[in-house]
Amino acid sequence: MKKIFFTLNLFLVISMFSQSTYKEKIHSYELDEVREIRVYLPPSYHENETKPYPVAIVLDADYLFDLYVGNSVLFSQKEKAPEQIVIGISQGGDRRYVDCGYNEDTSYPSGRSESFYRFIRGELLNYLSSNYRISPFKTIVGNTLTANFASYLFIEEEPGFDAFIIINPYFAPNMAGILGNSINKVKMFNYHFYMSSGDYHSKSKQTQIKLVNEVLSEKSNTKFNYKYDEFNESSLTASISQSMPSAFSFIFDIFSAITKEEFETHVKDLSPLDAIAYLKNKYVNIEHFFGSNLKIRERDIYAIEPIIIDQENGKHLREFGEMIFELYPESPLGDYYTGLDFEYRDKYKESLDAFKSGYMKIEGDPAAAESFYKNIERVLNKVNTKEVKEGEVKKEEYEWEEGEY
Repeated sequence: MKKIFFTLNLFLVISMFSQSTYKEKIHSYELDEVREIRVYLPPSYHENETKPYPVAIVLDADYLFDLYVGNSVLFSQKEKAPEQIVIGISQGGDRRYVDCGYNEDTSYPSGRSESFYRFIRGELLNYLSSNYRISPFKTIVGNTLTANFASYLFIEEEPGFDAFIIINPYFAPNMAGILGNSINKVKMFNYHFYMSSGDYHSKSKQTQIKLVNEVLSEKSNTKFNYKYDEFNESSLTASISQSMPSAFSFIFDIFSAITKEEFETHVKDLSPLDAIAYLKNKYVNIEHFFGSNLKIRERDIYAIEPIIIDQENGKHLREFGEMIFELYPESPLGDYYTGLDFEYRDKYKESLDAFKSGYMKIEGDPAAAESFYKNIERVLNKVNTKEVKEGEVKKEEYEWEEGEY
């Protein structure tokens, strides 16, 4: 049922954007011809004239372009991926074989395909940088023969792309060795390499793909992120639509709110200060790579909250509260963590003031208001108990009624 629902959603999304794309023509010196590209710009592109966007170049655009854009729109709407500029290169008929061929002896592009490589790596990327607001993050997508070609763009000393979606690759004979040697070169940036296949391939193609998978899986370079999907009992055509959302989830995992897996792997064992730093760095990276200036999501704040409260006697609640005040000055969350900080340090009057301040910011959320009121009652009891012990005032003289402020 979930697959049916996702497919229907994707169909509706594709229908919505099908008339919002357009075509451009680029004169290529390398190819000595005019090439047509398809362009998709997200709706917000014209609303903010300074915001940059990640770009994806989709080979075999005749059938991959709409599918990629559909997933891009759907994932961005669900805040699982950034909005993207999508560029499609049509390669219908025999053009894909001319563009993406390779030398059987060397396994590298040759002749016309060398020119096509330089067209993408040089001319097209330069054209996009000059004419569109693109962020540093770039993705390239291919299927079967064009998937093999897309892999060549990873083997440079400094790859021009950050993410590679390699669907059902028809690999050149020595691609396992070529790709394996390239992984060790990756030092400065994080790269994501997604590959998919299935038992619908011929035995010779399966053998080649499995060999590449073994080589890529064995590499321990932390800058090289790799995922392999095997869609057995599927088909060459059906696996394309299965691969795309899986690739999106893998490549744009940093963009999403903290998942259970991310928390278990990267967060749960951090100290309070390191957890705060992790959260800040996550959103700094989101802005740097994807051009998306997101505030830290409240659900991510809640994700690391237990670490801040439970470890080191809550001594870093103040830093946590100040961070949230800066992000959400109108939210009661900053007041809540500040109030807890004062309470943990036995500064009950200051704690009470902070909880009162947060209570007065709540509108239209009875559950939140009740929760804050319980905090106020708890701290108020501590204030009165402390003052009675010190002989300052009688308990009944210090009361706070709901609605006083």
